[in-house]
Amino acid sequence: MGGNSPCASCKLLRRRCAKDCIFAPYFPSDDPHKFAIVHKVFGASNVSKMLQVFSLSLSFSLNIQELPVHQRADAVSSLVYEANARVRDPVYGCVGAISYLQNQVSQLQMQLAVAQADILCIQMQHEPAMPSPQMDPQDKSFLVQNSLPQYLNFGSSSNVIQYDSLKRESMFGDMIS
Repeated sequence: MGGNSPCASCKLLRRRCAKDCIFAPYFPSDDPHKFAIVHKVFGASNVSKMLQVFSLSLSFSLNIQELPVHQRADAVSSLVYEANARVRDPVYGCVGAISYLQNQVSQLQMQLAVAQADILCIQMQHEPAMPSPQMDPQDKSFLVQNSLPQYLNFGSSSNVIQYDSLKRESMFGDMIS
């Protein structure tokens, strides 16, 4: 800041705030808690490095680039969020919060699917029953549906088909015979 009031980081670290202080734009003196928590989790030196350089690039060589100025505010916001999450949950940090929310979304999606299935069942119960089509006795599926033979023998034991293997799947995913 360089003027009257030092930034929150310089105030906490008890040093003179230089004109070109990298922390001043992101940690104003009126919000000291913001820097205090980031400093507690990451350390002032690491935060300074994170603001100055971008992490490794995707290439195989170490390609260190400066973090563009217009992205530094977002980086600080992310650091503050992660630091707060680390204080609340030292092991998992923000990943724990994300995991919790993903589990909650999964549970709600399951509840929604059950509710939609219940609605479908209720709608089907209130609709008039459709007449079943006439079955041709010569049709093989008619024999399987009416479970007349338990085994269909075609001359040799290697060609024996068990009736249990001819189960059909209903529209709800369960097996019917």
